[in-house]
Amino acid sequence: MSLRHDFPGVGDWHYLDSAATAQKPNAVIDAIARAYGPDYATVHRGVYERSANMTLAYEAARRKVAGFIGAQSDSEIVYVRGATEGINLVAQCWAGTQLKAGDRILLSTLEHHSNIVPWQIVAEKIGAHIDVVPLTADGQIDLDAMRAMITPQHRMVALAHVSNVLGSVLDCRRAADIAHMVGAKILIDGCQAVPRLAVDVQALDCDFYVFSGHKLYGPTGIGVLWGRKELLDAMPPYQGGGSMIDKVTFEKTTYAPAPTRFEAGTPHIVGVVGLSAAIDYVQGVGLDAIHAHECAMVAKARAAIEQINSVRVFGPDNSAGILSFEVEGVHPHDVGTILDETGVAIRAGHHCAQPLMRHLGVEATARASFGIYSDDSDVDALVKGIERVRKIFG
Repeated sequence: MSLRHDFPGVGDWHYLDSAATAQKPNAVIDAIARAYGPDYATVHRGVYERSANMTLAYEAARRKVAGFIGAQSDSEIVYVRGATEGINLVAQCWAGTQLKAGDRILLSTLEHHSNIVPWQIVAEKIGAHIDVVPLTADGQIDLDAMRAMITPQHRMVALAHVSNVLGSVLDCRRAADIAHMVGAKILIDGCQAVPRLAVDVQALDCDFYVFSGHKLYGPTGIGVLWGRKELLDAMPPYQGGGSMIDKVTFEKTTYAPAPTRFEAGTPHIVGVVGLSAAIDYVQGVGLDAIHAHECAMVAKARAAIEQINSVRVFGPDNSAGILSFEVEGVHPHDVGTILDETGVAIRAGHHCAQPLMRHLGVEATARASFGIYSDDSDVDALVKGIERVRKIFG
């Protein structure tokens, strides 16, 4: 599969930082340009034709997102700025109103800071406690340990579908079954999963699911929170302002039903249009094909890198699109800088996963993450670049 020609930002560049943000295909760029140009108008409140047309496109995108992740209804789809805002919304509007002092929240060792800090904020506010599920030896969330440690005091479980550092894939359905066994709700962070795995929230049986558009080959500033309708309907608003209201008086304001209740203010109209185009593009290629392609890229890169002396690779053999590694005696930032000199772009640092870094016994890792546009030339360049790092540092 070679789709580099669809991505003007890639060209001959060996871009291996898709887990941070994906490059954009022409189809998305063109859709954004049209939405900001001849199609541009506000949504919902305009009585003129262009506004009505933009409103139709905006809400059609909501239905498309619902179909993309297997939601029962588009009324379960809340537009947010990204997964971070989606998690914060659930933490404040569900956990913040449903949990009480002494209740417990269950996370895992490999979570992104965006799936740690919001829960810490609400836990500190209400007097709840956070527990952490350990990892297996190869870097997967240990669901046997989760089963053993979960109690009826656990009201919320929040886990990553795919680790942004290790690429390990969670058995979401089993995790949901364990959570529901004690009556807990479960939120799944799908940022790294949605660009590379077919997702069906009904089959996963989770209660909330979040993802960001920019990792799905769409624009920044737009993301999705999916929640079961009965949960969204019972939650108070996250922010106040225009659009999210039913009736406003100085004595009392009543709120619109979900999802509008959670979408205060003028929305990211063009972001929604771009997200819709990104979903069309990804579905046109096929998520099964994307996943198989990225797995092949990781397998080839892993096999070659493990042959280089003094290089340690993290995570399971079947990691999804992401490969983190350490070159002994070389800081990951130096690895990244040297690779950049050879036209290879990787991520270096703690990847917003400092607790996981401590678990791995490192301050940071180098991370190569593949995308729909990656090919064998990227793997070859990565391996040659790492060999050059070893020669420079002896």
